[in-house]
Amino acid sequence: MKKIIPVFIAVVLILLIGGFYMGQRTLDRYSYSRERADVNEYFGITDPDETAVLLNDERIDIKAAVLDGGCYLSLSDVDALLNGRFYHCKADGTLVYTTPSAIITATVGEKTWSSTDGSNGSLDYAIARPGDDDLWVLVDYVTMYTALTWEYFEDPSRIRLVNDWPDFDQATVTKDTELRVLGGVKSAILRDLEKGERVTVLEQMENWSEVRTADAYIGYVENKRLSDPIRVEALKPQNKTEEYTSIHKPYMIDMVWHFVAGKAGNDTLQPLLSSTDAGSGQGLNTIAPTWFALCDGEGNITSFATSEYVQQAHAKGLEVWGVVDNFNNPDADAESALARASTRKRIIDSLMSEAAAVGLDGINVDFELIPSSSGEDYIEFIRELGIACRKNSLVLSVDNYVPMGNLNDHYDRAEQGVVADYVIIMGYDEHYAGSSEAGSVASIGYVENGIKRTVAEVPPEKVIGGIPFYTRVWATKDGEVSSNALSMPLAQEWVEQRGITLAWDDETCQNYGELTESDGTLRQVWIEDAESIRTKISVMRNYGIAGVAAWQLGQESPDIWETIANALAN
Repeated sequence: MKKIIPVFIAVVLILLIGGFYMGQRTLDRYSYSRERADVNEYFGITDPDETAVLLNDERIDIKAAVLDGGCYLSLSDVDALLNGRFYHCKADGTLVYTTPSAIITATVGEKTWSSTDGSNGSLDYAIARPGDDDLWVLVDYVTMYTALTWEYFEDPSRIRLVNDWPDFDQATVTKDTELRVLGGVKSAILRDLEKGERVTVLEQMENWSEVRTADAYIGYVENKRLSDPIRVEALKPQNKTEEYTSIHKPYMIDMVWHFVAGKAGNDTLQPLLSSTDAGSGQGLNTIAPTWFALCDGEGNITSFATSEYVQQAHAKGLEVWGVVDNFNNPDADAESALARASTRKRIIDSLMSEAAAVGLDGINVDFELIPSSSGEDYIEFIRELGIACRKNSLVLSVDNYVPMGNLNDHYDRAEQGVVADYVIIMGYDEHYAGSSEAGSVASIGYVENGIKRTVAEVPPEKVIGGIPFYTRVWATKDGEVSSNALSMPLAQEWVEQRGITLAWDDETCQNYGELTESDGTLRQVWIEDAESIRTKISVMRNYGIAGVAAWQLGQESPDIWETIANALAN
């Protein structure tokens, strides 16, 4: 017996210790963690002066600022997330917002704003304030022109922006509990939830739900602590934005540019039109004379416009869209002219005055070689010109290069597609006078790429495809490349004089020919003719665009107008 008792006691102790250990492990596994999360870390706040931002139901990696009592967002964040139409006119020290009918201006550092429609107002805080490398914009001011609501919360400092209002699921907390960073009893506590508190259910899982609280915490709570979710219809704010309207012609645009280098150039209209189908009612319907040129950095323009020209064109059934460019005067300084409100206005007022004087139907903008640093100035000019054109019932069309990513994205074709009536893609100069290699002026791949990329940004019914009426004849010798641009008839004559046999090239969808001369010079030509033009328009039509525009009147072959008319009709 004396030997049995110690053994028995040992066994009992082992069982007790083991049971306690297992019980402790079970308790640890299923007990609720009391660890509390660092809410500053949760909101990504690393500086006490920072204000975290939530957009709808997502924490985002930007910061707001509370300055002298006002809540601000950086202009770049406003542009990227909420409304891309605010414009910092650095030369004037102003923040500009342009609606379809008015230009609203606020001076940086001031509380007041004024509009070209005669209205004005003020807010409790400075509307815009300079930052280190950006502009701070008052959130209350952003909401004046943006479908946006917002709330501010303290400890920690944070705002929740809302620009999307889908219907949502709402549940009630049925018992005091905790909101946790993740779903699980071991996750840290974000904050306590009280019985009766309502939360928005973002996602419901088997045992936990992701929810958002009224004070903009997003975390997880056990389903057993929530009532069954109820579907709630969102209360959407009243629409504050003025809708853009556009002029859309009830026919396919068949347009040609007419190069006019002086008043005398207007006299070429009648003889050049005589070889077209203008007046037939089925072909050419729009002509764009190169009448207006920026001539300095102060917004002054030269003009070759005459009412007689417009009357002659109208008699042929043609609308006249006067072209304004920035490259036909050696003293033109578009960067300076577009950078200030006063000089933009001078250009626009002059164009409107000229248009009224001669009876124009539209304005065609052909500003080229705009640097990316002036991109925002340029698109603001288009917005402001759009206001004037709408008021005067003028068609506004804008010429663009084929989209090439960062090289010309600053022309902002998407915004053009909103504020202008037509966006024209100049589908030529794929290989140009300074090209390092010989090639097509407008291969089918180049043309289609331009249209495809554009209709991804602009409604196709606003897109016009530009086509060339010229060909480049190339010469390559000893590694040196040069070329001459020839009209369609002259290019065909050049080929025939040299006895070159043309063959259709499937890659470019053009007739190609070449000749090696006795001195070793390689001559090459990718011909623009009725066949290549027909193919281009056929591809364009596949994208449902609004029509074509050709450069330039007088360089076409006699058969080209019937080709274009048939291609557009089909």
